[in-house]
Amino acid sequence: MMEYLTAENTYTDAVMKPTEELQATLYQEMRARIKEDDASVPQKEGAYFYYCRYEKGGQYPIECRKHDSLDNPEEILLDVNELAKERSFLEIGVCENSPDHRYLAYSVDLDGSEEYTIHIKDLATGDLLQDRIVRTYDSLEWINDSQTFLYTLLDEHQRPRQVYKHRVDSDSQQDELVYEEKDPRFFVSLSKSESGRFIYVACEGNNMSEWYYSDANNRDGTLRLIEPRRKDHEYDVSDHDERFFIRTNIDGAKDFKIVETAISTPTSDKWRDFIEHEPGRLITDFLVFKDYLTVEETHAGLPQIRVLALETSESRYIKFDDEVYDAALVPGREFNTSTLRFMYTSLAIPAQIYDYEMPSGQRTLRKEQEVLGGFHRGDYVSQRLFAKSSDGVNIPISILHRKETPLDGTAPLLLYGYGSYGSSIPASFSSTRFSYVNRGFVYAIAHIRGGMELGYDWYEGGKLIQKKNTFNDYIACAETLIQENFTAKNNILAVGGSAGGMLMGAVANMRPDLFKAIITHVPFVDVVNTMLDDTLPLTTMEYNEWGNPNDKEYFDYMLSYSPYDNVTKQDYPHMLIVCGLNDPRVTYWESAKWIAKLRAMKTDHNLSLLKVHMDSGHAGASGRFDFLKEVALDVAFALMVFKK
Repeated sequence: MMEYLTAENTYTDAVMKPTEELQATLYQEMRARIKEDDASVPQKEGAYFYYCRYEKGGQYPIECRKHDSLDNPEEILLDVNELAKERSFLEIGVCENSPDHRYLAYSVDLDGSEEYTIHIKDLATGDLLQDRIVRTYDSLEWINDSQTFLYTLLDEHQRPRQVYKHRVDSDSQQDELVYEEKDPRFFVSLSKSESGRFIYVACEGNNMSEWYYSDANNRDGTLRLIEPRRKDHEYDVSDHDERFFIRTNIDGAKDFKIVETAISTPTSDKWRDFIEHEPGRLITDFLVFKDYLTVEETHAGLPQIRVLALETSESRYIKFDDEVYDAALVPGREFNTSTLRFMYTSLAIPAQIYDYEMPSGQRTLRKEQEVLGGFHRGDYVSQRLFAKSSDGVNIPISILHRKETPLDGTAPLLLYGYGSYGSSIPASFSSTRFSYVNRGFVYAIAHIRGGMELGYDWYEGGKLIQKKNTFNDYIACAETLIQENFTAKNNILAVGGSAGGMLMGAVANMRPDLFKAIITHVPFVDVVNTMLDDTLPLTTMEYNEWGNPNDKEYFDYMLSYSPYDNVTKQDYPHMLIVCGLNDPRVTYWESAKWIAKLRAMKTDHNLSLLKVHMDSGHAGASGRFDFLKEVALDVAFALMVFKK
């Protein structure tokens, strides 16, 4: 197999060799837009200000802090560039200081397999302790004694299903098992409440959850169940004084509501509505402060942030003016504060970080992403359009283009889509896409069903035996963009990855005439065979997403759209398929099988290229500049086949 994958890479390199100079130009162009010596806005925790920064030429972040004042000397906690020296890949999983600020627990993945090793650094001496915990996942929380933490361990199928307790400077072989999940459909994760009072163990399957809590002040604290799991019930929890706030979809609250209950009586028969369910207004997240509850919502396809005073129950929404944008809460490190931090961005507006004074409503811009290389936001137009799908449902499309780009059908267009797991694709800023847009491409996002842009119904309308709505929605978006003269038939670049790669494969089979080219990363295309293999990490967890193919109804439906199984004798667009050898989510052999079948069946002479990243996984390169080289390959491929 390795010989075959190497041969595929050799072939792709040979085909793309005429674009080497272009790739180098694109790489330098994208890198030139980045402020290399950048830093995050510091966050206060106790007597320290924590932040991360990058140095010019550095691929990875440097974790830092300052004591008492930002004018004081900097203390470097972890220089990830030093860890990554002479390595082709390194990803940080967790990076958590102990509550007394003495220790730093961090974990590293060295090959993209998402299997992490935990290390502990004594920040008082700078020494790395003997502790080394292998086969962990990216979840860790300190108990408040600052000597003990909980972490999640992977099982033989790469699933996080155990929680262990570790004491600093001890042998991990002696660690105590705190929780073990027996149901292979559920993964476990850890979180700590904003108050710091509790550590939560969340057991989550697709569309189901069950939470436990433990006293973070008690090293020997036991786990207590909040509400038993049940089919289609999702909830998450935080605490405030002697009550829990719980975001839940119980009792038909499809777009979620927030309830409260006494910590002493946490089960659902004691839950009382705090923020009632409002159909069409999806509650996606919330943060608890000493005097405030802040809520992240989605309404009419756009995010909103609500601030509620706990003493008076008065609430207000933070006002945003753009036609299409993204906004999100930024979790902080302090519970007793009246300042909320949030992020705001759009397709044409670089990410902005604001501090919002919750009593007065006054906002202060703390940082705006600095985009170099001659970027001027006034050169671009972002807007919203709706497409009518095959069943009459209106599908939102977010669009970005240069002001002077002709909208007469002559412009090439990049259409991005995902549409799975309820993941909404934000209309946020990315400096790399301007290498397309500045060369005359229109950039568009199809907010198709299977995401949650228009509420939970939007998600349910694109999963299980309604999955084909996702593909029909995307096709409708392409057709509408053609009808509205943003582009023309066979002048569209279709882009999607992972579950969005399933989308790419499906629309390539259904309507290849619409697209000149398709670029897909780590595509999930061999749906039936993957979902029949319950030894793969995600299979059992995802029965609620795609269906269990051991049930004939789901087997037949999956088989009717699975991209690999529906490749047929017809013309296909130019294809660039990218995968990672160490990917635990979508295995590399899906891409290898798919491209082999495409070549055997297709009746055209268009390019079909496979690029296998031999030293990374699902997310591609770990270094910020190495990642740009991967993007440069994508853009060069597109410019080559579009002859731009």
